[in-house]
Order: sequence, then C-alpha cells, then structure tokens
Amino acid sequence: MNLTHGESVTFKNVEKYYNKTVAVKDFNLDIKSSEFLTLLGPSGSGKTTVLNMIAGFIQQSSGSILIGKNSIENLPTEKRNVGMVFQSYSLFPHMNIFENVAFPLKMRNEDKKIIKEKVSYALNLVNLDGVESRKPNELSGGQRQRIAFARAIVFKPKVLLMDEPLGALDLKLREKMQIEIKNYHKEINCTIIYVTHDQGEALTLSDRIVIMNKGKIVQIDNPKNIYDNPLSKFAANFIGESNILNIDSLKLDKSNINYENKKFISIRPEKLKLVEKNFSQANDQIILNLKIYQIIFLGDFIKYICNDENNNTIILKKAKIDNENNFNISDNINVYFDISECSLLKE
Repeated sequence: MNLTHGESVTFKNVEKYYNKTVAVKDFNLDIKSSEFLTLLGPSGSGKTTVLNMIAGFIQQSSGSILIGKNSIENLPTEKRNVGMVFQSYSLFPHMNIFENVAFPLKMRNEDKKIIKEKVSYALNLVNLDGVESRKPNELSGGQRQRIAFARAIVFKPKVLLMDEPLGALDLKLREKMQIEIKNYHKEINCTIIYVTHDQGEALTLSDRIVIMNKGKIVQIDNPKNIYDNPLSKFAANFIGESNILNIDSLKLDKSNINYENKKFISIRPEKLKLVEKNFSQANDQIILNLKIYQIIFLGDFIKYICNDENNNTIILKKAKIDNENNFNISDNINVYFDISECSLLKE
C-alpha cells in the first residue's frame, strides 16, 4: 500500500521581506514530483522561510508558488495537502500515540474505520505498532520523531516538509534515522523538501541539494556533483572540507585548460597524494610543499592540518594504514594533485 504520490513544487520569482530585511530573494526553483530535495545553508540563509511559505505559515511578498499546476497563494494551510515534521516533534502531550497520529484525519472528518486502518499502517511503517496507548513522554527521542513522521504522512500529503527533524538527536541515532527516512521516502513516494544545515545529512538523503546563502540559491545539483564540482568558494567550503588556492600563486601550465575569469582552485583533502620516491611530475599536476602543525585522528582517517609556502592552511586526509605514513607535527611533506580533480572557481 503506497500512501501517496508526490506533486511538483514550483517557485517563480519568489521574494520575502520583513520590513527592509530580505529573507528570500530572486527564488526560482522547480522541485520534481516525488523528489527528495534538501535546502542546505547556514542559519539565516532563508531555508525555513522557504518551507514556511510552502506550508502557508507565512505569505511571500512577491512571486508565485505552485503545487502541481495550482497556485497555493490564497489557500489556507489545511487546504494545501502538505505534511510537516518539526525538530521539536510538536506532539500533543495529553494525547496517546494513536490520538496523536489520528489527529490530522479527525480534523478531516475521516470515518473511524478508515482512521484506524491509516493509523495502523503509518505506525507499522515506522516500526512502532503496539505503542498506540502510550503517551509521548513514555517514548525515546527517536521514537517520538518516528511518531511525528507517522502523523505527518498519515493523511497522504502530496508534499512532506521536514525542518531540521533530526537536530535534537545524538549522532548515532541521527545516522540511523537518516537511513530510515530514505526507506520511508521509497515507501510513501511523496515529494520531500528537507531543511538542514548538516552537510553530511544532505549528502546522504538527497536526490538534489539546493545550497542557500543570504536568501539566494548558490548552487543546485545532485550530491555527487555538488561535492565534486562546487561552483563557488562558499559552496566548496560549505559542503565538506576543501582547500582553496589562488590560481596566481600556483605554477600552472595554462596552455591546455581554460582559466579565463577563474581566480581559485578548490581541491578536496582526500584528493591530495603524497609524493613518493621516483615520482615524476606530469604537466597537469601541482606539487605543494607543506609543514604539518596539527594531526587529528578520525578512526578510519587521519587529518593533517598543514601550512604551505604561502602560509595557506592546507588539509590532507589519508586513510589510516597501520605503520604507514606515520607523520609527526613539524614534519615537512610534499603532496601533489591532478588539475582534473580540481574545481575552478570564479569567486
């Protein structure tokens, strides 16, 4: 039994102002039916404002928002067929679990038999059947988050909005819930618009990621392309760790690569390779002479924080192999990278 199928969501020239403060500016976005799209950005970037405009909690200052082919501008929240999961869960403490999950159905005057069937399915989906008579305060944080999810999807929304839903959970539980949310999405097949500032969460969950900053879209792409091909210093630094180098400070062969209007190179820490004995430098390879000033053990990886000859901070990340490459603080090392593995940035 599929609960629903998703609808597309379209933003056309949407802007939101609070007096003279710009919350969202020049926002144009086409979200595909049944897509899992994540809005990613720092606090104040406009992510939650976008979500709240879809839900109808706030009204856009200009532009139009469509669910499917229909404008939702004049629709009240309850008529938009949108579910929402909050970080705070927002469960009713005086209601038991059955009543919490059934609440959206009762508000829609569903038949009691239908309510029972739908609540049973939703609780089974989140592996919490059998807790119907318990109160929210009798459940763990992870269980309460699942109940919030069940309540959000029980009435078959076309679009599900999730605002930092895992932010209150510890790391282990957060990682577990990420996998579960991916499985839920496959099962319910609705459009999910997910807000987070956690880059790892965005990479794990999303079909596409929208990076936002200061109310504007910085970049839209699938997780692999966002990570491998950032278009700006902001995107490169916000998704994962990246070494940003000024092109003018590097000795580059510019004969076979178009560097026009490009000022920086972004290279991921794991793309740096150690210069071994008998290394022969190719034309499309850059060597950096580094000095280690900090070593961070990450379990399966070791991160070396270094300075280059221009006093830039360079991060090298290497898989941990026992008794191999055991460097120490203040060691000098040489690394290289291939230009083909870099991103060329305008700014």
